[in-house]
Amino acid sequence: MRYDLVIFDNDGVLVDSEPISNRLLAAYLTELGHPTSYEDSIRDYMGSAMHRIHDLVLERTGERLPDEFDDVFHRRVFEAFERELKPVGGAVDVLERLAGAGVPYCVASSGSHERIRVGHRTTGLDRWFEESRVFSSQDVGRGKPAPDLFLYAAERMGVAPGRCVVVEDSPLGVQAAVAAGMDVYGFTAMTPADRLAGATQLFSDMGELADLLM
Repeated sequence: MRYDLVIFDNDGVLVDSEPISNRLLAAYLTELGHPTSYEDSIRDYMGSAMHRIHDLVLERTGERLPDEFDDVFHRRVFEAFERELKPVGGAVDVLERLAGAGVPYCVASSGSHERIRVGHRTTGLDRWFEESRVFSSQDVGRGKPAPDLFLYAAERMGVAPGRCVVVEDSPLGVQAAVAAGMDVYGFTAMTPADRLAGATQLFSDMGELADLLM
């Protein structure tokens, strides 16, 4: 099946940001008195919008994270991005092949617009994503696993949900895509295949993706 729209998650799919951001998130939560390992962060928060982190900490501890939590965390992440961030291996080749074949694509991320843009500028991926191709959970209010973001991206790109495929690496993202009525290809580079149950297709190397899509 040739799809009319390819919707990419950003963190861990286009930019290799998950190790950086989860390392920093675990450290910051621990610093605030909520002991969290890197593995805990990957399991509980990978693919989450910021509000989900606040909600889970409150649910588990009865304590609210400080008002400045998001600003401090993002400042630390952006500083680390400038030093360390790289595109996911093979992502540029996939984008080149989609563009060359005239296949529409966009990015739909739980991250903020600022986070997406910082990551794309740092890695050089900004040349592939003009503003009309960038969608954030900020645009819809509810992040993954709600389907809202993917449905919004499809609507703005003018494509029916059933003609879209989502490329995701988190359980929350796979759940959101399924709930949106879209096929979803699960990227298993960081997430065990059994945690992406429900994906239409699994793949472990970004170099495989273009052949799967076209």
